[in-house]
Amino acid sequence: MSRFRMYPTPTQHAALLEQCGHARYVWNLALEQWSMWSRDKGATPGYVEQSKQLTEARATFGWLRAGSHTVQQQALRDFAQATKNFYAGLSRRPTWRKAGRREGFRIVGSQASRIVRLSRRWAAVNVPKVGWVRIRLSRAVPDARSYRVTRDRVGRWHLAFAVVPPPIPGPGTGEVVGVDRGVTVSAALSTGELLICPGLSETEQARLKRLQRRLARCRGSKRRERVKAAIAKLSARAGDRRKDWLEKASTDLARRFDVIRVEDLHIAQMTRRPRPKPDPDQPGRYAPNRRRAKAGLNRGILANGWGGLVSRLEHKAPGRVEKVNPAYTSQTCGVCGHCAPENRKSQAAFRCVACGHEANADVNAAVNIAAGRAVSARRETSVRVSSKREPQFATSIAAGIPVLQGGEDVNLGMFWNK
Repeated sequence: MSRFRMYPTPTQHAALLEQCGHARYVWNLALEQWSMWSRDKGATPGYVEQSKQLTEARATFGWLRAGSHTVQQQALRDFAQATKNFYAGLSRRPTWRKAGRREGFRIVGSQASRIVRLSRRWAAVNVPKVGWVRIRLSRAVPDARSYRVTRDRVGRWHLAFAVVPPPIPGPGTGEVVGVDRGVTVSAALSTGELLICPGLSETEQARLKRLQRRLARCRGSKRRERVKAAIAKLSARAGDRRKDWLEKASTDLARRFDVIRVEDLHIAQMTRRPRPKPDPDQPGRYAPNRRRAKAGLNRGILANGWGGLVSRLEHKAPGRVEKVNPAYTSQTCGVCGHCAPENRKSQAAFRCVACGHEANADVNAAVNIAAGRAVSARRETSVRVSSKREPQFATSIAAGIPVLQGGEDVNLGMFWNK
């Protein structure tokens, strides 16, 4: 999806918000009709019947007639598609749209091609009932049949074209890489590289904490809205940095390796709230320490973009991303295959109690992932070396990365197969 920043005038800003309100109103009405279904009632109205109801509503209410019929009808089509995806198991249940969140509308058809280039960096798009709105050309405008206008919580407007970018071809060398995702290290590769997702700086984190404390003291005032806007701006800054890192990291991996193996993790289940700890005095309550620890872990997982990295890899390298069972990959030695909890000395240190192999713990897990090795709790998986002579490994004191004793860097993911 190609997205461009929009720069509307104050008048156009108000008109865009009005279009978002109309699309949100029509969506919520369709959702209300769909939610009222029960076994003793008939079928809820579909898209065709809802379109007729929309025509009658536009004839009755002037404020709805003042909006774009294309925007309102497209909201009904989007809702119909959302329900189909829900019944097919492709997406979650459609939810209510709230003002200030998920603001936007979609334009489909010939109106989506009304774009004029103004200069080398600027262009204008003709939005129905709004007029010509300037957009910043950060890339070439694709040939698309639809686009979506969105507004984030910071107040920035974007124009996103619904196009599927071509996949990135692999190098053709047959090289395999394993990717181990973590909280301290965002992504560790079997080549020994450690990738860190950038977030807020220490100064920005301190400012965010001060704003959150100030927000807790504000009660229904204009000051509260200003504090919420400042917090949203910091959150958007962190999100922009995370998205930029995900795009660059996924593109680099798709270009360098033919096969990319990752852990098959269920992130939605991993980031759920913990179950209430039984307490005879307060039944059904959470243990405070357990709740805070789980909340910190959830924030770390989401801040490192675990799901976004795999999603972008699957988009850019279709058919070349393989998911491996994550069981015991962090406790298994990448050299001898010995699996024991004692191998993992700490979060960053790994030392095999059987062969004495020492390495970075995340890199060692990435090696097991690159080999596609799933270890059982009762037995160890045999390790086969592709070369005739087993390499002798030493440990780099500076980085904790296994290297050949001659000083030559080695890609551990290249020595082991399934």
